[in-house]
Amino acid sequence: MFGSRSDRETVTCIACGDRLARSDAREYDKHGDRWERRDKAFEYLCKGCFADTSHQPRGDLEATLDDAGAGETDRETFLRRYRELAEENSVERE
Repeated sequence: MFGSRSDRETVTCIACGDRLARSDAREYDKHGDRWERRDKAFEYLCKGCFADTSHQPRGDLEATLDDAGAGETDRETFLRRYRELAEENSVERE
C-alpha cells in the first residue's frame, strides 16, 4: 500500500554525491562482506557509479585505507601513512 521502506528512504552516492531513493541504489560495503548484515551500516552507489567501479578483488586495499586514516585525517597525513603501509605490505609479499 505505501511501498517498502527502501522506496521511501533517500541515500547519497559516495562516488558522485547524488541523492536517490535507496531502492535505486547499490549497496557498498567497504569491508567486502556485504552478506553479513548484523550491526552494519552500508554506503551506497548510484547505478551509474556502480557500473563504473571495478569488481575485481582488491586484496587488503580497504584495510590499508582504513589504517591510513582515509576520511578521518588531513590529506598530507593520510598520504604519508598510506605510502608507509603500502611499502610495508610490498616488503611482506616479497
